[in-house]
Amino acid sequence: MCFIPRIAITGWRSYHHVEFYPSLPAISLIQVGMSHSNVWLFYPNLVGYGRIFFAIVAFEAMPYAPFRAALSYAISAGLDAIDGHLARMYNQSSRFGAMLDQLTDRCALLAMVMCLCSFYPKHLFALQMSAIIDIASHWLHLHATDLTGKTTHKASSNPILHLYYTSREFLFWMCAGNEAFYGLLYVNHFWMGPSVFGFHLIPALAVLCFPVAFVKAAISLVHLATAAQTVVAHDVRLIEARQ
Repeated sequence: MCFIPRIAITGWRSYHHVEFYPSLPAISLIQVGMSHSNVWLFYPNLVGYGRIFFAIVAFEAMPYAPFRAALSYAISAGLDAIDGHLARMYNQSSRFGAMLDQLTDRCALLAMVMCLCSFYPKHLFALQMSAIIDIASHWLHLHATDLTGKTTHKASSNPILHLYYTSREFLFWMCAGNEAFYGLLYVNHFWMGPSVFGFHLIPALAVLCFPVAFVKAAISLVHLATAAQTVVAHDVRLIEARQ
């Protein structure tokens, strides 16, 4: 009996899974572009490699070349929207791509926060906590997704996380506002911008973006709490199964 794989996609830049149906002409995974070797060359993953390149350029330039660093960092962040579009357009969502995207996001923010810690030592603790919350919450959330066998890390019964992942507008403004806040803090170290009525432009914009960054950090705490509950529930099921 012959089988044909059907690729099922769930959510924006989500993972894929394969279902098999009998009585259809045989077709290889390579023919539908889902082989392990081809995953490396999926269009969204190629964009992901570009994101990593520009991020590394930004990291190297951060201490002494603010224009190059800011431009490279902005390009890396901007490409984040393109890879998801390509994944949907070409049906090339993959587990590797989702992990690559998450790791790039987390590492880029961590590198930025490390730089800001040297620029603003008085705010070291707040910056440290922002990085810790971001990394810990996303890591545990992805781990909980894998542990439960879900096909996407963007599906959640929690109403806050459901809104966060199902509303593209909300997700976009949360991510854009958060990136803008840290980016403005970086630029402010070198240039505060023009002064209008005694207020400099760059710090004023950073203040406006701060509520978005704060809300995103709060959402990350929700990520952390719900993921921890999921992992504990999984442990309980395993313990009960052994008894």
